[in-house]
Amino acid sequence: MFKNMSRFARLQIILVAIICLVLVAPVEAKKAQKKHRRAVAPKAKAVVPAVKSIVLIDMTTGKILQSRNADLAMQPASITKVLSLYMVYEAVYAGKARWSDRVRISSRAARTGGTRMYLEPNTEATLGELVTGMSVVSANDASVAVAEHLGGSVEAFVEQMNLQAKELGMTGSCFKTPNGLPAKGQYTTAADIVKLSTAYLDRFPASLAIHAMQKYTYHGITQFNRNRLLGHYQGVDGLKTGYVGKAGWHIAVTAKHGDTRLLAVLMGANNPKFRNKEAAKLLDQGFAMVNGEKAVVLKNASAAGRLL
Repeated sequence: MFKNMSRFARLQIILVAIICLVLVAPVEAKKAQKKHRRAVAPKAKAVVPAVKSIVLIDMTTGKILQSRNADLAMQPASITKVLSLYMVYEAVYAGKARWSDRVRISSRAARTGGTRMYLEPNTEATLGELVTGMSVVSANDASVAVAEHLGGSVEAFVEQMNLQAKELGMTGSCFKTPNGLPAKGQYTTAADIVKLSTAYLDRFPASLAIHAMQKYTYHGITQFNRNRLLGHYQGVDGLKTGYVGKAGWHIAVTAKHGDTRLLAVLMGANNPKFRNKEAAKLLDQGFAMVNGEKAVVLKNASAAGRLL
């Protein structure tokens, strides 16, 4: 049929086809480009908060100065040791134990991983030495040894820990280990750590003499306190840090300026450097609030951020 058409008619058909290609091709090309961009575009990542929960309290008055996600449950990590220490001090003050007591180190305690005092099996250490190791270098092996000594077994001691936690009003917590090493079903909240820490410091203020130590030497091995704000933030003399992969970096830090003592609890920080910086910032703001000043970030915060 195309052969029987006139030359003019054939030219008209060719011209129409060219026009269609010119007009339609760019539109189809744009559609293809959009489809391709949708296919390869990366998914937006969820924003993860730099610190999951915080509580700042004026221990002198009991007033909460700041709070965010205080009831968010997460793994407690080594802050668990504050509860274990509470029970040790309670036993000593009740006359059921003495700092000079000789504690037998079991093979279970000696092989405990993580931060340690490097206790040797079938040796002995005093209860005072073990408590210093727990407080300063966050010794997991010492925590197990103490649990076995006071509770008869780790499991029995942990049961006592949970009973003590209930007495302190820690309704959002459940403990499975005496040292905070990861365990299924173990959790706490910033609000509960505030209850624990304030009760511990109110009842056993002398414990701060140990928590304030920046290093501890046991059997020739010197280790430094995990609380890097000691010696870098004015007035800091405790309390405890912690880390576990599923939760992040924790700290319960206390400082005293004049007659005012503050406690800041931060849980779930992305890294230890940021944890320290934010803890120092919280303390700065807290002391400024107590003194009726405008809350500003002072030199302490920037200095603390360079510690790790």
